[in-house]
Amino acid sequence: MRQDFTYGVDLGWVSQLEKQGITWTDKSGKHVDPLQALKSMGATAVRLRVFVNPPENAMWRKPKKQAYGREFGGEECMLGLCDGKNVLEMAKRVKKLDMDLMIDFHYSDHFADPIYQDIPQAWETLDQDGLKQKVREHTKEVLTLLTEHNIYPDWVQVGNEINSGILLPAGSSSANPQFLVELLNAGYEAVKECCPDCQVVTHISGGNDYNMCTRFFDVFFQNGGKTDIMGFSYYPYWVQMKHDEEKLTKDMTALADRYCKPLMLAEIGGPETEEEETYELLRSAVRSIKAVPDGQGKGIFYWEPEVGADLLPDQYPLGAARVNGDKNIQFTCAMNAYKDARAGEK
Repeated sequence: MRQDFTYGVDLGWVSQLEKQGITWTDKSGKHVDPLQALKSMGATAVRLRVFVNPPENAMWRKPKKQAYGREFGGEECMLGLCDGKNVLEMAKRVKKLDMDLMIDFHYSDHFADPIYQDIPQAWETLDQDGLKQKVREHTKEVLTLLTEHNIYPDWVQVGNEINSGILLPAGSSSANPQFLVELLNAGYEAVKECCPDCQVVTHISGGNDYNMCTRFFDVFFQNGGKTDIMGFSYYPYWVQMKHDEEKLTKDMTALADRYCKPLMLAEIGGPETEEEETYELLRSAVRSIKAVPDGQGKGIFYWEPEVGADLLPDQYPLGAARVNGDKNIQFTCAMNAYKDARAGEK
């Protein structure tokens, strides 16, 4: 049975929630550390995002944008305390619990995703050579901060959901695919300089859409893109799609075969109000990724289980916890999917 499979959780909001006085309790009402609680529910790894120069209040109002035939943005969202120093403090907690660590570089001052890949404000006037240098410097600066404290990430994401590119408009995947790859390779090489044994993940959204995935990675590899693992976001909720275990297994197997690369679900989530359905989604997704032949399916990461929608200004609905009284959160049963899946490995 597989015992090298990663059961991950993204916990980028934890430190900001704690600063706001939020606490977590177990079912008996006892206060618990959220990282320890998730480890007891089967999590083996934590993913932490990094921004370049995030706003001091760690809040961001998304500008309105037209994409995919509709309007996005307008809402305020909580970013988490995700500058290098705060990420270091969270990383110390992760390693103290003997959990694996992923660092996720957004190369932006706020969230980067298929709609928003905004260049950091301080980098806006740079030419292409300057941007590549900044990608190298920022990557090495954060990783050096970690390694100086004897923290070596197991994985590093060079970009987050980069379907449209990074550092737009310069690093557009459609207008400037060769330069996008140069930027990503600059990040890859910086990671390897600091952490030679670290696995670099190239992460896109649309894990439900095989053709979308091949459109990106065909061009990426044709232009000499360097990566160790392909990462995909998989959110049936956001695309109003019913999860199909057989299709996910088939698509992930085909992607691993097409590019001869291992892969993972770098993000997955289900509605906090449907905890049993989300539990089943996780169990099923684990089976799908494990079924990729030759051990090429490496793991999954839940984004973000430690929060309930009522605590977030944008009411993000895909946590795995519920607000339980004043400034208190209790995990739903959804994350027990990890513990139960791991029990089947023994």
